[in-house]
Amino acid sequence: MTLDELARGQVARVTGFATGDSGLEPKLREIGFAEDDEVEIVHFGPLMARPVCVRLNRTLIALRRNEAAAIEVSIG
Repeated sequence: MTLDELARGQVARVTGFATGDSGLEPKLREIGFAEDDEVEIVHFGPLMARPVCVRLNRTLIALRRNEAAAIEVSIG
């Protein structure tokens, strides 16, 4: 499951990255995403659910939909 598939208010843990773009994973890691981090979907934007607002370890981060789709998560 990927981060963009979560429902609003759902909490999950990062399990890895599924990027086709070699530059995207380092960018996500620089923002602060790492394996076993807790993430929660806070809000979806008004236009086609973009951007996605995520709470990552008590910090709010806005991601593009394709960036959220590159983050693998597990619920629980």
